[in-house]
Amino acid sequence: MSAGRIALRRTPQATATIINNGMRARLIGRVLGIGVRVAGRVAGQHIGASAPTAGTVARRQAAAAIANAASRRTAGQTAVQIAAQAGQNATQSVSGVVRSFRRVGGILWLEVTGAFFLLPVIVFAPTLWKSGANYTHTTDHRTFWVTAVVVSVFLYLSISSFWQARRR
Repeated sequence: MSAGRIALRRTPQATATIINNGMRARLIGRVLGIGVRVAGRVAGQHIGASAPTAGTVARRQAAAAIANAASRRTAGQTAVQIAAQAGQNATQSVSGVVRSFRRVGGILWLEVTGAFFLLPVIVFAPTLWKSGANYTHTTDHRTFWVTAVVVSVFLYLSISSFWQARRR
């Protein structure tokens, strides 16, 4: 089993560490530093495995250009083929890098989204508490119910976002 696959299995544990330890700055820096190093190694492996070296690409393109030059009438068509091949090679390289960052980026996105969904819960919780305490003493129950719906919806969204991040 390669080092990249082992490192990717450890990423959910690092994510759980951020959540379970109360978002300590020291741990966040360590986890992000390890994540960046692992992602760099994985990206380097993908690029090294999928994209041939520049010299190999140039030799292949030159051989193809010489072979096709005899059968083509203009040199413009050969240049177009060389440009198309170079574009395909660049696309494969970029897709390898993006693929390796997709999982870690998705987990981070879910955690940030969960944190933002938690903000309205924190803001509206005191209002819910006060209106709940005054529920039996007043006739205006609309504030309590609207606040209860808002808090419950955003709490659900926050918890589900963190739960999905943990499952990945």
